Amino acid sequence: MITRIWSQNLLALGIVSTVITALPVEAAQRIYFNYNSLSFSVSVDSLAKFAEEGIVNEELAFYLGRVSPENQNKFRQALNTTYQVSPIQIYHFFTTPMGEEFLEIVGSFINIQGGRNGKYPLRGALIQAASEPEGLSLLNVMRKFSTNMEINTEGIGEASNLVQQLINATRVMLEEMEALTAEEAKINQDVNFSELPDLRDRGKFTVEKRTLNLRDESRDREFFVDIYQPTMWREGAVPVVIISHGLASPPKDLGKIARHLASHGYLVALPQHSGSDQIQFQRMLNGEAGEIFKLNDFIDRPLDISYVIDELERLNQSEFEGRLNLTEVGVAGHSFGGYTALAIAGAQLNFEQLEQACEDKLDEPNMSLLLQCRALELDQDQSYNFRDERVKAIFIMNPFNSSIFGAEGLSYVETPVFMVGGSQDPATPAVLEQINSFPWLPVANKYLALIEGDAHVDFSTLDAGMLALVESIPVLTVPDQILIDSYIYSLSVAFFETYVVNNAEYNIYLTSAYAQYISKEPSSLYMITSSSLEPLTNTLNSLKLTE
Repeated sequence: MITRIWSQNLLALGIVSTVITALPVEAAQRIYFNYNSLSFSVSVDSLAKFAEEGIVNEELAFYLGRVSPENQNKFRQALNTTYQVSPIQIYHFFTTPMGEEFLEIVGSFINIQGGRNGKYPLRGALIQAASEPEGLSLLNVMRKFSTNMEINTEGIGEASNLVQQLINATRVMLEEMEALTAEEAKINQDVNFSELPDLRDRGKFTVEKRTLNLRDESRDREFFVDIYQPTMWREGAVPVVIISHGLASPPKDLGKIARHLASHGYLVALPQHSGSDQIQFQRMLNGEAGEIFKLNDFIDRPLDISYVIDELERLNQSEFEGRLNLTEVGVAGHSFGGYTALAIAGAQLNFEQLEQACEDKLDEPNMSLLLQCRALELDQDQSYNFRDERVKAIFIMNPFNSSIFGAEGLSYVETPVFMVGGSQDPATPAVLEQINSFPWLPVANKYLALIEGDAHVDFSTLDAGMLALVESIPVLTVPDQILIDSYIYSLSVAFFETYVVNNAEYNIYLTSAYAQYISKEPSSLYMITSSSLEPLTNTLNSLKLTE
């Protein structure tokens, strides 16, 4: 729609994308460009002289002579910028099903001379270039490509147009969400939120953490669950929230929101989804596993949630003094965890919709389709219904859902839903994965928030080296994570208090007026309810993004 390890995956894709798309190049002798009836080429030696010495020879002068000195310098810098990436890990990643699918897409633009898909020489060039002492660079990839390269300039142009259309659509929807938030806010414009408790602040309870090791014998599945709980119980029944992590992430990366909820009196459980977590991803990088995630985790993830509730029921008397309310449970999730929450709330896999989306995936710049389309490998003759009646509300952040569920699959959701998207999310683009699917949810109590600048990844979990790497990639920027976290803290408490604890006093926080009150630049918050559904849908239809 993910934490440290998925961010490394995301960044790796970003690096590779930068390397292979900054300028179409070829290593053996020349790079060929064919566009309509025009055909021309440039030698790798000419590009190398320019990159290493700044020399624009007669051949390059024809092309670079029309480029400003400033852009020439940027191009030279792009040729020379290096990244220290393990060639072994590159190999392991690009031999996984998702990695090969990504190379297939890129190879449709960067061909072997003659028009064949260039994925195999491209993979070899990336691995060999990364093996160089100076590291992976665009110039090294050029030199290591094993044959002349032919660039599908028309295809690249079409892809660029699609990306630009998504950028434009995101800008339009940001403006629309801002306008709709302002319009809805008028309803509660007289509320003085400064006089109300600030849900962005930590609650009154101190918090302790412990870890339980679980084994579901029926599935032969072992996993752990991190438990965050207040050291003293709140009055009445203790509400329970289960949080599902994203692809290639550890549960602890969502520990901040868990600790915040626990400080407000909740018991919060963060299960490890052992087929799609950080450990599985690291095993893939080490060559111990042949895939980024196990296919069956489309099934196992929601079953993990139900099993955790079962275990909490079993332990309630002995471990929790019988205080836990396990008949009205909240579930939160991020990215793959958002899919998980929707599935446990009743959303059903829609293979017909997914198959169509996967056939047309080149028409949509949506990285999450690489993951969603893997579900087509499941047994499509089987019925998948993961609804757990104990789950009464879901809070989902950057979820993917539009193709794997579609309108029909989401029509089975009956619980209140709070959906959050980010305007700079390259993994689960908000316009395609959250805003587009929000109208499909059939429930009246639904909320949509859009955070300007949110990019799917919590960059605060990155070390200094990885953060510097992020800042070197032009398409990625570092948002104000503390501000984004404050939005999630307050809105999740308000949502679960309203729909899990059934405390009507918190309804006022689930309003556009409150979103306006806590919103701050540069990561502005916009939030609407189902009352804005008609104008939102009209704007979406004008963008031709809906079904």
